[in-house]
Amino acid sequence: MLANLHVKNLALISELEVEFSPGLNILTGETGAGKSILIGSINLALGQKLDKEMLRRQDEPALVELIFQVDNPAVCEALLAQDVHPEDGQVIITRRMSGGRSVSRINGETCPASFVRRIASLLLDIHGQHEHQSLLYREKQLEILDEYGAEEILPVRGEVEALYRAYQKLRSRLKEYEMDEEQRLREISFLEFEIEEIENAGLKDGEDELLEQEYRRLLNARRITEGLTNAYQCTGGGEGAADLVGRAMREILTVQALDGEVEKLGSALADVDAILNDFNRELSSYLAGQTFSEELFYSTESRLNQINHLKTKYGNTLEKIRQAEREKQARLDALLHFQEKKEEIGKELESAAQKYEKAAHKLHVLRGNYAKELTERIVENLKELNFLDVVFEINLTLQENYSPAGMDAAEYRISTNPGEPLRDLAKVVSGGELSRIMLAIKTLLADRDDVGTLIFDEIDTGISGRTAQMVAEKMAVIGRSRQVLCITHLPQIAAMADAHFEIAKAVENGETRTGIRRLDQESSVRELARMLGGAKITGAVLKNAGEMKELAQVQKNTRLKK
Repeated sequence: MLANLHVKNLALISELEVEFSPGLNILTGETGAGKSILIGSINLALGQKLDKEMLRRQDEPALVELIFQVDNPAVCEALLAQDVHPEDGQVIITRRMSGGRSVSRINGETCPASFVRRIASLLLDIHGQHEHQSLLYREKQLEILDEYGAEEILPVRGEVEALYRAYQKLRSRLKEYEMDEEQRLREISFLEFEIEEIENAGLKDGEDELLEQEYRRLLNARRITEGLTNAYQCTGGGEGAADLVGRAMREILTVQALDGEVEKLGSALADVDAILNDFNRELSSYLAGQTFSEELFYSTESRLNQINHLKTKYGNTLEKIRQAEREKQARLDALLHFQEKKEEIGKELESAAQKYEKAAHKLHVLRGNYAKELTERIVENLKELNFLDVVFEINLTLQENYSPAGMDAAEYRISTNPGEPLRDLAKVVSGGELSRIMLAIKTLLADRDDVGTLIFDEIDTGISGRTAQMVAEKMAVIGRSRQVLCITHLPQIAAMADAHFEIAKAVENGETRTGIRRLDQESSVRELARMLGGAKITGAVLKNAGEMKELAQVQKNTRLKK
């Protein structure tokens, strides 16, 4: 069950924390008090998109935290299968939102919103204000039937979906053979050119890596050789430094006898000449030992360019290039044996269609069996919700069109008055009636799974009087087996509460804030009186509210326990 909700910096909520109870939790309050914000915050925690305007203070993050107490062994097992480990029986879902960014966590570990929704589906089911409208769509009607018979239907539906994908894949392959002769010959010619280009390359495993290494080595050797050759030209014979130093030596020798200081300069220049000659000999010896081959360099570069060209066209590794060649060869074979392949795929498609239709018919029979059972149970629940003379049926028909969900079309039909023919829901029921039908269905689906918490956001739209009383009783019955959170504006439903919470606005320090508090017996009666009597609460209204509360408790303790 949902044990605790903590909300911070969201719309009218500055900070709010509430602990819910087992059974039927009722939330009431004035229009505009913020009831929808509370349910909205739960949806935000489960990954719903945040409107930036919902942040109370734009410069501060918003936070929603849900703490679930998990006691059901089946739910614990399902959580463990998703690698979620309840700590002390708790699963904590948090979402922190700031501007356009948000972070979701489950038990402290960051996770994507899709994962949060998957885990949340094991823990609670939310019925929003307008979700009952989805009952008007045929797809939703079929989905409800499949949910009801999930244990047997979903495995067969999965088989149908897999066969549908296989069928569609073959259809796509067959479409590839829809071409004229000229187009076929053009593609054959192009494929032959590409295959020949790859084959002529004669690729060898690991060749590209070895060539890269050799190319880098040769490139370095070339740069070294070019640099040292240029250096030798600067220092060696001809017009190099050695020749200039030699000429300088000869000039000094002609004048050093004329001045003793010049002799010292000549001696220094002789040392330079000796060092330069030694350097040139070593440089010449090093260059003589170099094995750089211009021919090898260009052949390596050319081969590497060829392989890189193939990588650009067919894939960035040699294996991908070979894979491309295999695919092109397969396509070429198919085009060279065009008619035979087309007939072969046509036969495969026919076989796939037969397999699909066989599975779809099996699914249809299975759905038909569950449709009868679901119809009976919906009628039972509708009668408990004041549809006293209701006739209801699920019309299941096989269509010609294929779909991942099979070939079935479901249509929910209803007659709410004696003598009226069965008609499509959309043509008969009002908003309030549709809400009750959805409540009846939700009750049945809840009995088929292990979800511990049901949330109803104003399921009572459009109903009143005796109908409201029967909806209240149904809510109380559901609350006996699982936790229910219900936002309501009807006192009949609120009177059935196991835990009654009031949501109210208050002005503090010039700011409007939404708060929530759990009501004791006396406060609950006063809130019921407000719901009954409006702005002015008289003694008579209070007495009426007290009697309503006492009667609800008597019903819960006697008739509804049977």
